[in-house]
Amino acid sequence: MKSLPFKQSLSLGYLYLVPLIVVAIGFGVGHVSYKIYLPVWIVNACIMVAAVWNLGAHRLTNDSPEIKQHVVAALLLFAPWLLFSIFAGMGPPPSTLQGWVNTAAEQQIRYTILIAGGILFALGSALLKAKLQAEGESLYSAMASAAINLSLPLFIINMAFWGYYLTDAFRAFIQLGVAKRPDLYEPIKSLFYVISIAEVLLIYLGTVLFAVSLKVTGLFNPVACRYYIIFGLAGMVLVVLPPYWPEPFGTAGFLVAIPAIPFIMPYLIGVHLLKHTKN
Repeated sequence: MKSLPFKQSLSLGYLYLVPLIVVAIGFGVGHVSYKIYLPVWIVNACIMVAAVWNLGAHRLTNDSPEIKQHVVAALLLFAPWLLFSIFAGMGPPPSTLQGWVNTAAEQQIRYTILIAGGILFALGSALLKAKLQAEGESLYSAMASAAINLSLPLFIINMAFWGYYLTDAFRAFIQLGVAKRPDLYEPIKSLFYVISIAEVLLIYLGTVLFAVSLKVTGLFNPVACRYYIIFGLAGMVLVVLPPYWPEPFGTAGFLVAIPAIPFIMPYLIGVHLLKHTKN
């Protein structure tokens, strides 16, 4: 296999590390002031954009419609984690009602970013399906696109629930000094727990099916596709495990269900597509 030039190898390495670094800082450091994380995020976003440009996005200027479609599909799959990298500074959502209300604007921004990322992912998936079908594979790519199209409305509803419904509900609980939650509160939480599981399961399923399609068409190395399939199947199994299962299953199930995590493999697929953009 022909090795990449140094600049492209460096870009590829940085892009591969971004999700890992974001998760490590987000959970390890937690929430910091927006005066710190916004400038850092902007710098990181600029580096990521420069990296994808070096890797293959510069071929967007190519006159070939096929190459443009390839690059745009890759960029749309990459874009959600360009946005999600801001979560390194935001940290996880607050664990208390008061903490949530104190950072209400940030929580609404967090879940709005997630909604935007989901929409970009769906658009990228549609273009990836078209590319794979042009390569002669229509079975797995069609099922992958269908799974992701089913997941998107659930994802948007779930993120809107967390970002807007719960924020207003928590604010009302504190203002009214409600000691006991309304009768419908627990049933609604149970409903959205099921929605969350279904949406994440469908995203992992769509990713696995796209990986199979990429393997069938020969666009990706079979070994890389195998990793996508294994991790996707693992995510599907872990997300449906009950939260009360013994460790490490409980924590693993929690991690794979975090809204931004299922987008890591599509992000890596997008980066991989850029790497394989034709000259």
